[in-house]
Amino acid sequence: MSIPSRVKMVEVGPRDGLQNEKQPVPAAIKVELVHRLQDAGLKEIEVTSFVSPKWVPQMADNAEVMAGLVRRAGVRYSVLTPNLQGFEAALKSKPDEIVVFAAASEAFSQKNINCSIAESIERFRPVAEAARAHNIHVRGAISCAVGCPYEGEIAPERVAMVARLLKDIGVQHVGVADTIGVGTPIKVQRAMEAALKHYDLDGVSGHFHDTYGQALSNTLACLQMGVWQFDASVAGLGGCPYAKGATGNVATEDVVYLLHGMGIDTGIDLDKLIDAGKFISDFLERKSGSRVATALLNKRMA
Repeated sequence: MSIPSRVKMVEVGPRDGLQNEKQPVPAAIKVELVHRLQDAGLKEIEVTSFVSPKWVPQMADNAEVMAGLVRRAGVRYSVLTPNLQGFEAALKSKPDEIVVFAAASEAFSQKNINCSIAESIERFRPVAEAARAHNIHVRGAISCAVGCPYEGEIAPERVAMVARLLKDIGVQHVGVADTIGVGTPIKVQRAMEAALKHYDLDGVSGHFHDTYGQALSNTLACLQMGVWQFDASVAGLGGCPYAKGATGNVATEDVVYLLHGMGIDTGIDLDKLIDAGKFISDFLERKSGSRVATALLNKRMA
């Protein structure tokens, strides 16, 4: 399979990146981050989640954030809606896409959303149906597609099973997520191949955490399969509260640098992307988790 000439990046920083921050991030800061990301050329932005504020207090301002956006033509704004109640709340905000999450690990599913994989799919069924009825795109994510903090290594067959179940309820796209960052290239390729048994190349994406420093290697391995869509988080924001010690998503800046260095078009202005990452890192009062941003910001100062 030839490496794609163009890649679509899905920016998950505002939602997946910020959701576990302990200090409150005001809605105005989140809105400004989204605006800076779209100014940098991001066309797919995961903005917020409509979940119980009891479980994810950081996302309690979801409606305020969505209302504050100055939307740009050609940009898709997505929100996480784990159940019908969340979807109905999200609907008022007019999202372009909703996201549901299923795990390839039974133990992770129980710890994360207090139900089995099969039960989670049934919970998502009415959400997917309602979204499709309102002409809203439905994206799914298969978490722990390579490894689980409770079960260890996950067999590709489990990924194929979850992909099939998601396809059956009307999910139009799946992300293969290495939630705790334990994946290495061959393992990630096997997980992606499993998803590709039920979705075509246009219907899959990679979502890699960099806990063990493997995210860019795993991205390259998927590029070699022809995969052309990837999630990433500006400044490497985020982690996984259910995986002890798991660091964040791979930094969008690092993936974009890799892609541009390979001559792959992303439509993203790397300098503006670095500025967006610096904006949120400065607010959080910590250094960016992106090596590329750190190097290029140091170069600017020099």
